[in-house]
Amino acid sequence: MQGKSVRASHILLKSTQSRNPYDRVRDKQVTRSDADAEKGIREIRAQVENNLNLFAKIAQERSECSSCQKGGDLGEFTRGQMQKQFEDVAFALKVGELSQPVKSDSGWHIILRTG
Repeated sequence: MQGKSVRASHILLKSTQSRNPYDRVRDKQVTRSDADAEKGIREIRAQVENNLNLFAKIAQERSECSSCQKGGDLGEFTRGQMQKQFEDVAFALKVGELSQPVKSDSGWHIILRTG
């Protein structure tokens, strides 16, 4: 890998405005509005912010990214591998820090930097 890398996990809620409004893991079309996706990710953040041990479990249950099968773990990545909005926040976090909600072309995320 070139340059600095980070490792992060995330939880993603998609909306009808997402670039791919389909949950492949659960094989269903996403029908929630963008506002409902933002509200949902804020509620999830409130659940995990004081107990990060719940992050992987909630990612498995709620995230609409295939990484949900690994508790939201995206592995290690360098700049240029993720959408800019997402990667800017992931690189700015300290290890063990949870982001505020982040909107990308994929939907609404919360990001936990793990390495």
